[in-house]
Amino acid sequence: MHWNHRYLPHWKDSVTSKYPQGRHVPPDDIGASFYPELGCYSSRDPAVVATHITQLRVAGVGVIVVSWYPAGLADEEGPPPDPVIPVLLDAALAHDIKLTLHIEPYKGRTPQSVREDLQYIHSHYSNHPAFYKLERLDPNDGAMLHLPLIYIYDSYLSDAREWASIFKRGGPLSVRGTDEDCVAIALLVEHAHMKSAVDGGFDGVYTYFAAEGFSFGSTYTNWGTVSEFAAEKNLIFIPSFGPGYDDLQVRPWNRLSTRDRKNGAYYKEGFRRAKRSSRGGLVSITSFNEWGEGTQIEPAVPKITSSRTYLDYSPGRPDFYLQLTRDMAEELPNDCGIT
Repeated sequence: MHWNHRYLPHWKDSVTSKYPQGRHVPPDDIGASFYPELGCYSSRDPAVVATHITQLRVAGVGVIVVSWYPAGLADEEGPPPDPVIPVLLDAALAHDIKLTLHIEPYKGRTPQSVREDLQYIHSHYSNHPAFYKLERLDPNDGAMLHLPLIYIYDSYLSDAREWASIFKRGGPLSVRGTDEDCVAIALLVEHAHMKSAVDGGFDGVYTYFAAEGFSFGSTYTNWGTVSEFAAEKNLIFIPSFGPGYDDLQVRPWNRLSTRDRKNGAYYKEGFRRAKRSSRGGLVSITSFNEWGEGTQIEPAVPKITSSRTYLDYSPGRPDFYLQLTRDMAEELPNDCGIT
């Protein structure tokens, strides 16, 4: 599952008809432009999990941010991810690495349902020693709080006033000062999302997308503006960067979003910009293994089949981006980390 990803249609039927349709057929034909060194693995395989955690640790990554749906829910291409979280947490603990969650926009998600999600996350995971928590000062008494850092993807799908009901003190369903409290990070896509993050009571913003220039938030030249705003409003700013972008085996009509890796130069530039703009001590990599969008730093290998020639990291080795990430991590100040 996921390796057999379907070709996604364009919003115009006339464009969709010009491109491949249907599903990929693994193992020789997968929904990605690169081919994984581990083959068409399962992320639920404990041996694969152990390998991944080891690779992330070697790369100097401090926190794994895992796409998450509430128990029993999933995207259209795979099984529910919640059952694998305990496996990941235990493996992370064994390798001195942390883990937190990236709440996806599941069907029926509302700020109210996210409050229930936070209750679930706290009761099931936040007491695990490998679950990542960030230090924050309590605005009421100045006490130091240790709260889970939670990313909320596509947060802009709900109105800021609804988010304020759970993330602002005094809101009718506020988590602030309760056992469900967290450091909530909103997705910044458009310029207006800076203000809506403040209005919604979020603690910070991140940019996610690895295609530089794809959105306001993913445009490097805008990060100075965001960083200044974050400093003024006491927000965390977690800029996201990646090694490249290529989703043509999932969205074959999306060539304008493709970003060439330039043998690591694209990755290095994104890191340099992110390191300069971060507010709150974190930068984030998109991604470790989002193969469908070609943003992975996981090892890839050359592969030629009867119908396709996959991209690879030549002239670098399969682990080229893990080693490059390690070099980046060593450049960061002691109080800054990579998620």
